[in-house]
Amino acid sequence: MPSCANSGKPACLPSERWQSRARTAQALCALILAQFVVKFLPFERWRSRIGGMQEATASDLDSSRRLAAHVDWAARLLPFETKCLPQAIALSWLLRRKRLGHAVVIAVRPEELRPSRDALHAWVQVGQVKVMGDLPGPWIEAFRIG
Repeated sequence: MPSCANSGKPACLPSERWQSRARTAQALCALILAQFVVKFLPFERWRSRIGGMQEATASDLDSSRRLAAHVDWAARLLPFETKCLPQAIALSWLLRRKRLGHAVVIAVRPEELRPSRDALHAWVQVGQVKVMGDLPGPWIEAFRIG
């Protein structure tokens, strides 16, 4: 769970706790909306609304990882399962709002290496680093947005 309690600071100010909770609440709202978008809207309708608008910088990485932790925590709080694509979309929206450079990648596992029917995967990348959705295995990129 992202919070100032595990930030290494000696004491956590109440304002920092509330800011952390507010970021998690934003992630929760974005995640619920992303779940709806993926389920009910065609890809062409939301494709242009994900991905970064600029190149990622080194300072973007730390902020992106913190936002990814909030999305991850929000996904655990929901009473239903959220797969990788809604999580990647939610994180992308939050990163775009802060004008942090990133890319959303949608990929497929090679057919001979598929352990189950779920052969698609999505992740968010800042520069060359996956900040959310880092699963092992060979993946063939189908789309890179951003």
